[in-house]
Amino acid sequence: MSGTELSRVAVLSDIHGVLPALEAVLAEPEVAAAERIVLTGDITAGPQPTEVLALLRDQGDRVLWIAGNADREMVEYRRGERTSIPDPPALFAAARLTHNDVEFLAALPTSLTLPVRGLGDVLFCHATPRDDEEIVLVDSRPDRWTEVFADVPETVRTVVCGHTHMPYVRLAHGRLVVNPGSVGMPYGRPGAHWCLLGPGTDLRVTRYDIPAAINRLVAECAYPEIAEWADYYLHARATDAEALGAFGARDGRGAAPTG
Repeated sequence: MSGTELSRVAVLSDIHGVLPALEAVLAEPEVAAAERIVLTGDITAGPQPTEVLALLRDQGDRVLWIAGNADREMVEYRRGERTSIPDPPALFAAARLTHNDVEFLAALPTSLTLPVRGLGDVLFCHATPRDDEEIVLVDSRPDRWTEVFADVPETVRTVVCGHTHMPYVRLAHGRLVVNPGSVGMPYGRPGAHWCLLGPGTDLRVTRYDIPAAINRLVAECAYPEIAEWADYYLHARATDAEALGAFGARDGRGAAPTG
């Protein structure tokens, strides 16, 4: 953990290889001015993985990287440690990564902690501090948060996580929990979602030209179903209620809905 308290940190999660959405967020003045940009995983699993990696690397050392489950799955696939990936665009993206890209993603940490003005020690992770696929939601029950926080140091009073593609801020056992939502694959509301930290928490959404972005992805990406994929995810056609219903069973609250 760095000993220097940061005044402004921009958090970008779940970019999923959507270059136009990432470009829109990086063009935001407050992102450009932030002391650090923290990426909380699932960076490349989508239509433009190498282009997204290149643009983020161009930002230099102020970008701090965390691996997500999709990044890990692509590394495992490329290394022959698994024979498939559940998400077809991630399989497409994995094939496009260079050997150096794979090694870069393989070396990323699963979490990091930074001191941020007004928030103290902030722990950043992809899904939860202990698991890159675990589900916690805005309405997760208190005993669920007790499990998730079991090994988190008491000095950490803010936890920032992604994974579920829906932004929220809530208190859980005296800790502030922040999910910035998804830059590239939002659920519930279109736009590129992100968060600005310090001294408080400010959930943001960057509006950009979605029809133009879809046309660009269709023109530049060889994924066979890119038009349908881009229309569905960039327009956020999955509602927040549908996403909460689908994720709810994995939060341990009962069987998944049918129909």
